[in-house]
Amino acid sequence: MDTRVLKYFLTVAQTNNITKAAEQLHITQPTLSRQIMELEKELGVTLFDRTNRHLQLTKAGIMFQQRATTLIQLLEQTTTELHQQKKQLTGQINLGCAVSNASPFMMKLVAAFQKNHPAVSFNIFDGDGDILRRQLDEGVNDLACLLEPVEAAKYNFLVLPVREEWGLLMRKDDPLASREYITKEDLYKLPLILPRRNIVRDEVSDILKLDQTRLNVRATSNLPSNSTVLLRTGRYYSLVIRGVLDSFNDPTLAFIPLSPNKSTGDVLVWRKNTILSPATEKFLQFVGDHCQQS
Repeated sequence: MDTRVLKYFLTVAQTNNITKAAEQLHITQPTLSRQIMELEKELGVTLFDRTNRHLQLTKAGIMFQQRATTLIQLLEQTTTELHQQKKQLTGQINLGCAVSNASPFMMKLVAAFQKNHPAVSFNIFDGDGDILRRQLDEGVNDLACLLEPVEAAKYNFLVLPVREEWGLLMRKDDPLASREYITKEDLYKLPLILPRRNIVRDEVSDILKLDQTRLNVRATSNLPSNSTVLLRTGRYYSLVIRGVLDSFNDPTLAFIPLSPNKSTGDVLVWRKNTILSPATEKFLQFVGDHCQQS
């Protein structure tokens, strides 16, 4: 499959119009139409719904658009890295970070690394562990900062000198906000917002010996920004790591740790059996050296 045709497809998908796309690509409309039809024939699927005046992506077309965008981005990034200057480290590093205390730690390292290597740029992605691992698997991210546990058989990882304490996030004027800690009996009585990741919920449940069937789960959340809006109503309590409150620095909210205390480590992971770019390799070495010093 010619990458030129992928770019043709992406332009048509963006404009929803063959004529406009042909003008942008500086080719004739019949040529572009023929290329798109040949692409559909090669894939064995219909990419565009042509029943309306404007072209619309089909379900298969939407999925192919996502994959084609990733392929073109990876190709452009690889081309840039292959033409690096020998005397200066250049390139682009795709780094995913979950919202945690590891985020400011990693951003300090990014700033320090770029001070030494100003020609290296970063694409930084926010997300929960499921999203970031999927981006790793698809090659969108080179590295991801995640909460433990991770699949050791699938990923290499560096253990970061950061740990996350688990607790309950609530309004600061809530009666429970004056407590020293929260027990599992407290959790059974409260309307809860839980992390979306089953592996995280199960790990916390094992420590507290929780019966998850007794929990009053009102919502699950992959990122804390929307759930904090619910917390401010005073009718919800969110099971989170302390780093969430530290990241938002919201004076209206309070974090109360769990008892028994539960903490989780942070790791920087990358796929096994993957060739990393020189810039990514150098950054990994930089992070590793910093972790040893810490």
